Amino acid sequence: MTGDAVKAKNGSMVAYDGQISFKKLSGGGEGVRGMVTRRLTGEQMVMMEASGSGTCYFADRASEINLVQLNGDKLYVESSNLLCTDSALRTGTSFTGLRGASQGNGLFTTTVEGTGQAAIMSDGPAVVLRVSAQYPLSVDPGAYIAHQGDLRQQFQSGVTFRTFLGEGGGEAFQIRFEGEGLVYVQPSERNTVGGDV
Repeated sequence: MTGDAVKAKNGSMVAYDGQISFKKLSGGGEGVRGMVTRRLTGEQMVMMEASGSGTCYFADRASEINLVQLNGDKLYVESSNLLCTDSALRTGTSFTGLRGASQGNGLFTTTVEGTGQAAIMSDGPAVVLRVSAQYPLSVDPGAYIAHQGDLRQQFQSGVTFRTFLGEGGGEAFQIRFEGEGLVYVQPSERNTVGGDV
């Protein structure tokens, strides 16, 4: 940092040199309005601001860190997968519908928008998959981290009578993405509501 600031997951600083100060941000860095919105939606995110001059290192549970460049667009990311952002990027919440519910994360997700970089975390190196009109994509909700671009998402259920007899393929729910954009997945699955169906 050269006199600027970054917003990061509270408690994620592991080391720094130079003159850097830290302060807790209310509402995930969105102020009082953001705090109220996050409490109502259940999309909790506690952030801090690091500002000053020097080098600051962030980490969380030895997760892989992936930098995403935003150029005036919006990134949709699970709050548990967001490590830090440039201070100029705005964070908010967005309705996800059944996708979030299938992950056990609730009906809302975090958004990051503007111009700058965001650092997202994954369990193992993230895989970036391109979605186009010719090539829609289906993703396991437990492996989903984030997406950006002009994408529409639809919750799909593969639950059939065979699933209840114990003969299903083990992938009862998927998220289908259509349009133009990128989807970030991790090579690991978190436990999800539909994971044991």
